[in-house]
Amino acid sequence: MLDIRQNVEGVQAAIERACRRCGRDPREVLLIAVSKTVDLERIRLAVEAGVPALGENRVQEAKEKVATLGHPVPWHLIGSLQTNKARDAARIFDCVQSVDRLELAHELDRRAQAAGRVVDGLLQVNLGEEPQKGGLPPAEVKAVLDQVAALQGLRIRGLMAIPPLVPDAEAARPYFRRLRELRDAVGLEHLSMGMSGDFEVAIDEGATMVRVGTAIFGPRQGPGLGRPPGGSPESGAGVSQR
Repeated sequence: MLDIRQNVEGVQAAIERACRRCGRDPREVLLIAVSKTVDLERIRLAVEAGVPALGENRVQEAKEKVATLGHPVPWHLIGSLQTNKARDAARIFDCVQSVDRLELAHELDRRAQAAGRVVDGLLQVNLGEEPQKGGLPPAEVKAVLDQVAALQGLRIRGLMAIPPLVPDAEAARPYFRRLRELRDAVGLEHLSMGMSGDFEVAIDEGATMVRVGTAIFGPRQGPGLGRPPGGSPESGAGVSQR
């Protein structure tokens, strides 16, 4: 049987080792347990084991989970968001990591203000400029950031990216480095990058948030709140989150 606590402790230990290797404080790195399609009991076990945040891909699935679990830890939206779902997203999530267009930023701001909230957000960057992925082209990040800086309900705190699919973790390093350099150039705080197969490299390149699903909950299959571990990887922002 899958041991959630052991998995969480293993991921946390790997984060600590990665931080020690590059001279960073492990407290600088937020572990987000990607709970897409994970049943409520395993999510509870992960929270009890100490995961500090949960990440969901779909608003409707998250609504059902939050209705039962509440907010034992912050919830992050890491999947693509349609503008017509912004109202629910602004009410449910503490952070929306997939702000990938100006229209969405303004709608989230409007909905968050209406709900009396301030929601943190990350600008999603399409590092490989892949047509099948969401995200801003790197060259547009500064201009969009300038246009959302004055929003009252949405507070952009950093950048998020899912690199192109590569054969191993080291091959993702140039993409992580590019996102860090872009973050530094625009003066933001957070970098959400790195998943189950490459989060240690991402930490080495400056990640402050890592999105880990499979290494905690095991492989997945199909949508649904009650399905056991299956065969597909965690996903987010419309593509695989390894």
